[in-house]
Amino acid sequence: MAELSPGKKVPKVALHLTGDRTANLGDYRGKPLVLYFYPKASTPGCTQEGLDFKAAFAKFRRQSCAILGASRDSLKAQENFKSKQDFPFDLVADADEILCDAFGVIKMKNMYGKQVRGIERSTFLIDAEGRLRHEWRGVKVKGHVDEVLEAVKSLAK
Repeated sequence: MAELSPGKKVPKVALHLTGDRTANLGDYRGKPLVLYFYPKASTPGCTQEGLDFKAAFAKFRRQSCAILGASRDSLKAQENFKSKQDFPFDLVADADEILCDAFGVIKMKNMYGKQVRGIERSTFLIDAEGRLRHEWRGVKVKGHVDEVLEAVKSLAK
């Protein structure tokens, strides 16, 4: 697959969403989409990031922006995570890593002194035409959602 970079159209990847629904990235055309990847459901950093997006959800909605969170977790794990945290947006179960591969978020990481394959916390802003407008890789959770919201607001200008 071609390298995804700002300005390029995102691929129409199939999504397995919470609620056991399917969609396609192309289904979100017509409005901006924030797609954020996190390493593992129900872990402290991933929970905080999700709660930060939840807290700002109304502000994103005012910008007509949809939000999706994605990880390699099973649908059941994603359902439990969404339910427990009462997220107002869908989560994507990408156990087969197709979406992760399309956005190049799988990296070798050090965990307790061992090399493991995992998701590098990343966020992508896709515009209403389906083009990647901004990417954040190696995200630090604190303050990240505010930065993403400012980028979404700049699309409207």
